[in-house]
Amino acid sequence: MKQVIIIGAGFGGLALGIRLQSRGIRTLILDKQPQPGGHAGQLRLRGYTFDMGPSLITAPELLDELFALAGVRREERLPLRALDPYYRIMFHDGSRLDYTGDTERMREQLARLSPEDARNYEPFMEHARAFYEAVILDGLGARPFGWRELFEFLPRALRLGALGSAYSLAARYFRDERVRFTFSFHPLFIGGNPFRAPAVYQMIPYLEKVGGVWYAPGGMHAVVQALARLFAELGGQLLLGLEVEEILVRHRRAVGVRAGGEVFAADAVVSNADFLHTYGQLIAPEHRRHWSSKRLRRVRYSMSAVLLYLGVRRQYPEQLLHHTIALSPRYRGLVEDIFERKVLPEDFSLYLHTPSRTDPSMAPEGSESLYALVPVPNLQSGIDWDREAPRFAERVLAFLEERLGLEGLRTHLEVMELFTPLDFLRRRNCTYGAAWGVEPVLWQTAVLRPRNRSEDIERLYLVGASTHPGAGVPGVLLGAKATEQALLQDLGIAVHTEPLPVS
Repeated sequence: MKQVIIIGAGFGGLALGIRLQSRGIRTLILDKQPQPGGHAGQLRLRGYTFDMGPSLITAPELLDELFALAGVRREERLPLRALDPYYRIMFHDGSRLDYTGDTERMREQLARLSPEDARNYEPFMEHARAFYEAVILDGLGARPFGWRELFEFLPRALRLGALGSAYSLAARYFRDERVRFTFSFHPLFIGGNPFRAPAVYQMIPYLEKVGGVWYAPGGMHAVVQALARLFAELGGQLLLGLEVEEILVRHRRAVGVRAGGEVFAADAVVSNADFLHTYGQLIAPEHRRHWSSKRLRRVRYSMSAVLLYLGVRRQYPEQLLHHTIALSPRYRGLVEDIFERKVLPEDFSLYLHTPSRTDPSMAPEGSESLYALVPVPNLQSGIDWDREAPRFAERVLAFLEERLGLEGLRTHLEVMELFTPLDFLRRRNCTYGAAWGVEPVLWQTAVLRPRNRSEDIERLYLVGASTHPGAGVPGVLLGAKATEQALLQDLGIAVHTEPLPVS
């Protein structure tokens, strides 16, 4: 029986493990953390429960597929609750928009911001649908992407304007800057600069519209736990608290890993770890030709983030939805500070996740569990976060009280934990503390992104945020399908792309 080792038990590692194990391929997942999930870890403090990373569930059919591979229905193991509105956007001028998939409600809200832009909502979504059809329905995101696939897609990409930026496409349809933000910010959710990320990422608004935005009771970590249980039921083995120190290579082929001083042999190795950590730290330089040390230094990395996990002894039903986005007056300038100038701005925009709005189990009675995610430069900025973090946290708390109207927040604060770019580096091996890995820019997209199948070493593969198709939970789950196909082809196993029927 073939054996595959996966480094990392994030969404990508677990999804791929389920896929391989369901095909009878013995699969071992190793992870340095004491719990599975990677970025999707969980923090429990004094009765408050926090998802530590991903918080939105979109494209639930990708989860359905994984359970179908084991012959069970996802609903039986992992119930999901639809959120509507999807999220609230609070603009700097006091106006707001409760973003929803309902066309009429969106038109009504947009008309209050800009009647002309409201008329262009449906034409824009039709354009977004074309990207969705290419990436999701036609499967470009779910199979290995090489030069042949690029040349086949290129005429379509040019026709759709896929090579321009996400913001430039929004600007073709909308005039009001608030509306332009609403329909161009999505690349920020996957570590991208909306003014530089390719317009193909405009598929995300349509993906949300047709598939909805969902929540798993118990939080995102409940999804992780359900996938880990499914992997175990299929016979997979998960070893936690064991850090991989080296990927073993013999005659330009991956043959196993060294972890905890012990050698684990394998017919193939997959890394769900950070891309530069994988090539720069786990593989000896003599085995790397394509990804030489010089080439690795040229890779552009995503932004980072500061996260504040806050347990508050009061609630804010009027101000907060489950997902809330609060904006600075600046958009382009703020993004350029973070991505280009790599300085810590005096102002900021942020995302708030408040699961206790939907799920009372996430906080003590009458209290609120929330985390604030603030985009910041990665560690190439030189910012000393050991010194800066307390001051920055105080600024965020003041912003939440004064700008969002969360009165008495600091007075009623029972729990506060910080997670900074240094934590992304130290605890998750994220190069430069870049929370979303390789930045999604045109020259690091599709065939130009690190491949699912290693360019350097046979039987070595990548899964996760930095490989094709990209970051975000749907992207990583699609990438697991692409990596599975590459691996099965190399092992000489028939590739079936359709999920198994569920009785």
